[in-house]
Amino acid sequence: MLLKNKIALVTGAAQGIGKAIALCFAEEGADVIISDINESKVKETAREVEALGRKSLALTCDVTDFEEIEKGLKLCLDKFERLDILVNNAGITRDALLVRMKNSDWEQVLNINLTGTFNWTKSAAKRMMKQKDGCIVNIASVIGLVGNPGQANYAASKAGILGLTRSVARELAPWHIRVNAVAPGFIATQMTEKLPEEAKSKMLAAIPLNRWGKPEEVANAVLFLVSDLSSYVTGQVINTDGGMVM
Repeated sequence: MLLKNKIALVTGAAQGIGKAIALCFAEEGADVIISDINESKVKETAREVEALGRKSLALTCDVTDFEEIEKGLKLCLDKFERLDILVNNAGITRDALLVRMKNSDWEQVLNINLTGTFNWTKSAAKRMMKQKDGCIVNIASVIGLVGNPGQANYAASKAGILGLTRSVARELAPWHIRVNAVAPGFIATQMTEKLPEEAKSKMLAAIPLNRWGKPEEVANAVLFLVSDLSSYVTGQVINTDGGMVM
């Protein structure tokens, strides 16, 4: 019960890595706010959290809309009175080679992945500063470290998250708020299932552990960073990638 009596909010938590993080937190004793733009799946994940004996709140929220986030956070505070943990997981891909990439695809990926992380961090930080306590974990990607053909927008957004993480960690440290990032490699999710088999084979060949990661393995890395096990860790990035980036 590493998170007993903690209140956590996870964005993009309706499915995939975000859902795995939310359920992991619930198993470790936290009450979890499930935030996502997919209303039906948000409610479904919230019910799964409650089935584990924890309280939950289904929050349908667009991470690109700061006013909507502020309203959403107020709902959370009305119910739980505090916020101990924020995990910025919401993200999308819109892949294309640079010369073929639509400006709209560039903007949408940056808006959701990077600006969405900024929006929730800014809103939650105000509350955590009043508490003089809190943990924030941003879900980046190894693609933000090494790049990938056809993913200039995604790589830029995730690299931006790394810079944001380190800067905010320095700003919020005086208030005892820790800010870290997890950079997953190739994880078996609905997002990666859509990739062509040839692309999957090439990716697998680049992983020293010779297998895809599981969402639960990313969740465990996040759990470490939001628990007291990492009480002296801030401004760091944990690559959860089977050894891809050493």
